Amino acid sequence: MTETMWAYRIEEWNQPPRPVEVPVPRPGPGQVLVKVAGNGLCHSDLAMSHVPAEVGRGLGWRVPFTLGHEVAGWVEGVGDGVAGVANGAAVALVSPSSCGACRSCLRGQDHVCPHGRAGRGYGRDGGLADFVLAGTRDLIPLDGLDPVTAGPLTDAGATSYHAVKRVLPKLVPGSTAVVIGVGGLGAFAVQFLAALSPAHIVAVDTNPARLDHARRLGAHEGRSGVHAGTADVLTDLAGGRGAEAVLDVVGSDATIAAGLAAVRPAGAFALVGAGGGGFAGPWFGGLPRDADVFTFQGSTIADAHEVVALAEGGRIQTDADVFTFDRVAEAYEALASGTLRGRAVVTPDGCSAR
Repeated sequence: MTETMWAYRIEEWNQPPRPVEVPVPRPGPGQVLVKVAGNGLCHSDLAMSHVPAEVGRGLGWRVPFTLGHEVAGWVEGVGDGVAGVANGAAVALVSPSSCGACRSCLRGQDHVCPHGRAGRGYGRDGGLADFVLAGTRDLIPLDGLDPVTAGPLTDAGATSYHAVKRVLPKLVPGSTAVVIGVGGLGAFAVQFLAALSPAHIVAVDTNPARLDHARRLGAHEGRSGVHAGTADVLTDLAGGRGAEAVLDVVGSDATIAAGLAAVRPAGAFALVGAGGGGFAGPWFGGLPRDADVFTFQGSTIADAHEVVALAEGGRIQTDADVFTFDRVAEAYEALASGTLRGRAVVTPDGCSAR
């Protein structure tokens, strides 16, 4: 194995990332070295280069660090104390970070671990490189899935699954579920709803191609954009009573307002997207009566394992646009512009600087 590798890193606070030659990491006690097959890109990556030093340090981040938190590959080596992990085994890596010992983690709520604000690809070295380190708790064995495109299952897939799993009790036969924004996360949400519920699924997006793709993935209907009449349209589609569940994977002022207005009493609204929007309406008459309204970041380790199992069973798929390492900047540009067909995945191959 070579002594150095290329990694796409944030070298300084509030500076754009760039490819840098760095030493190949060595696994310490309890650690596993993973040879990266593919790393999915996430919208949160785009914001990390703009994080001020005081904010980053407050999160426990350290610069420099390598981007990339949707990782899959093959075990390349293990540190002292690691047992039952074979070299060459295909694995995906749990995306959210957690300590495994606090009250939240011990209750299975590791996605709200107070020690999880820094992790692989966000304040610590991630998977946009040839190799990455992981703890054994982070390993998800892959049985038949291609590691090149499995990484997005651990974040985009698991995050959408976390939302769908919370609203499933509302989705009885004859119910309606709405997904606002059917890009990377929303496309997964449509698939989970189709695979796990009897609901009538309505997809909403400004991109006609995404609506067509959502229908192929299991949506029964598609509606274009979000405008002043969207809530009325969605309510009518749900038989005039409102939808049992609305998943907002955008998170703008307009989508939050429309989504909340389209939820029936005792339904559920999940704010999944991080569009920075808010809700300024009155709670009485502005929020659905006796409804579950929730937001979250990330997913649990159990979520990630369950999503991988669904993919291995052929019940969901990962739609990926694959880029080689020398095209990583191009991949991020496509992500920012919204021109991707699926999730952008970067492989370590093809770095012209090698």
